[in-house]
Amino acid sequence: MSDTNIRTYSEKEREAERVAEQESTTTCPECNARLETDTEHGEVVCSDCGLVIEEDNIDHGPEWRAFDSAEKDQKSRVGAPTTKMMHDNGLSTNIGWQDKDAYGKQLSSRQRAKMQRLRTWNERFRTRDSKERNLKQALGEIDRMASALGLPENVRETASVIYRRALNEDLLPGRSIEGVATASLYAAARQAGVPRSLDEITMVSRVDKMELTRTYRYIVRQLNLEIAPADPESYIPRFASDLGLSDEAERRARKLIVAAREDGLLSGKSPVGLAAAAVYAAALLCNEKVTQSEVSDVANISEVTIRNRYKELLEAEGIVTA
Repeated sequence: MSDTNIRTYSEKEREAERVAEQESTTTCPECNARLETDTEHGEVVCSDCGLVIEEDNIDHGPEWRAFDSAEKDQKSRVGAPTTKMMHDNGLSTNIGWQDKDAYGKQLSSRQRAKMQRLRTWNERFRTRDSKERNLKQALGEIDRMASALGLPENVRETASVIYRRALNEDLLPGRSIEGVATASLYAAARQAGVPRSLDEITMVSRVDKMELTRTYRYIVRQLNLEIAPADPESYIPRFASDLGLSDEAERRARKLIVAAREDGLLSGKSPVGLAAAAVYAAALLCNEKVTQSEVSDVANISEVTIRNRYKELLEAEGIVTA
């Protein structure tokens, strides 16, 4: 058996080889000068002798150049992200309604007729079956009501997802599209912590209050939605803002609700009425002029409810009313 010489590399030798390999990729093999990358021609050349080391490099960036942010946004061809608020997730083609070309000039009558035909066929392709037409109508209704109520985008997205689940699980037969869409929006607002009262939802909806409550209970039960009872504190910031109250009055209203919760006064009472009464009582305690009629208009609750509830809140706080 012949002897074989086995060479072992030390850590210093390995490091020296790595450095040499790195230098070979950054220096010219002819004159050891520094290499430069010519992005315009896609080449790697020597800065001294001009030897071309690499060519036809792939440029992974855009083919256009921009010199400011406005020009960059204008030339970018990246579309909007997908969204559940549109029946096609925002991925379909949208043909504008203006009969103008890229230079802003009016189209001829023949071209306008052609564009109108394209819009018609595009609309037909976007809603190919009854399910997509249903979804398009419902999501448009959700967006309309959310805009009227001033709800944020995350609530609209959640409402769209809830309606899609109801449609996929075949919960719509026997119920109107507007009813299920309104119930989805009401449930989404409560889940997001920005609830609206049933009366406020009914004012912007095309269904009555009875149908809304019946459909809402059915949707929550069938989809197993986890929705906590509405907290009166969630209504206070909006009521205080609409009435123009100070931050001190808003904090005092929250304290009244906390005291009432500790005394067990919130059970079985309308959270909207309790929030309106707390705002009115806090305004009185902070010497801010607010009438029961003004609070009633903002909260869409009767003045009798405000009078009864605010006295209970003051008693829970330990304040005796006359």
